[in-house]
Amino acid sequence: MERETIYEGLVRKGVSRRDFLKFCASTAAVLGLSSSFVPKIAEAMEKKQKPVVVWLEYQDCAGCSESILRASKPTIGQIVLDVVSLEYHETIMAAAGHQAEKSLHDAIKNYKGKYLVVVEGAIPLKDGGVYCTIGGKSAVDLIKEICKDAMAVIAVGNCACFGGVPAAKPNPTGAVGVMDIIKDKPVINLPGCPLNVENFTATVVYFLTFGKLPAVDKLKRPLFAYGKLIHDNCERRGHFDASEYVKAWGDKGHRQGWCLFQMGCKGPFTNHNCPTIRWNEGVSWPVMAGHPCIGCSEPKFWDNNLYAEAEKNSFYAKAVGLAAMAGIANKVKTE
Repeated sequence: MERETIYEGLVRKGVSRRDFLKFCASTAAVLGLSSSFVPKIAEAMEKKQKPVVVWLEYQDCAGCSESILRASKPTIGQIVLDVVSLEYHETIMAAAGHQAEKSLHDAIKNYKGKYLVVVEGAIPLKDGGVYCTIGGKSAVDLIKEICKDAMAVIAVGNCACFGGVPAAKPNPTGAVGVMDIIKDKPVINLPGCPLNVENFTATVVYFLTFGKLPAVDKLKRPLFAYGKLIHDNCERRGHFDASEYVKAWGDKGHRQGWCLFQMGCKGPFTNHNCPTIRWNEGVSWPVMAGHPCIGCSEPKFWDNNLYAEAEKNSFYAKAVGLAAMAGIANKVKTE
């Protein structure tokens, strides 16, 4: 029996044609595509079967799974049941123990070469990988075994992409990201702490629509989500250009929404679409709420003085190779 298409699943769940087209239009917007691509996305959703997904979880806090559970476009029910066919997820699946392991092995056997692997969390390599084991197998051995017959691998969250917090100095377990281990399969990184689920959904829809993963930067991050600096689209950018900075928490500038650069904001060095898609149904995001960006979509963000004042940010700019920082640092220094 053939699996139902995404659209068939949505209709079965009572989703109207209007809401389906709104979902296609909002996904096209996240992908940075014009409205002319909406019919193409809709056609793919109508005709293609739900992709089989195996979700692995290793060294992490489960924050990315929590982010998925807080998804609103589409809801968690739509993601799990209608956009993807989630065959295995250690945290939210009902099965446990040997029954759960059987579900995993059945999925990779029955859908050989046709499933996507989503990885959440870093993978420890030190001492043979003994610091993360499931069912007696190390995470590094498991990910190699499961990814061997996958179509592609999606790393979600900074831990799975770059090692994240588990890889912070002194990195006692030798934690690394997925792309440091999997070399023979397409790997795409969706970093963040946690990831924004709209970027995950858009990546899956792009894969279904165009039959390939979206274009990526040198860190394997999709350009539609990580192609621009947070600084470029920040609603506080006008205050930066006007040299209006928050100097202390709760001061006049902080209360009036001025630029947080001198409070350690990493927006000028961080590529992410947080200012445009935001969180909580697009209501807000950290900088809008008065907290500086901590650069959680960049490698080694935890080791880069999260709240260092502006002058100390210049070393971080050198680390990520952003020439624009020189102008920013000089601007602040001369004031």
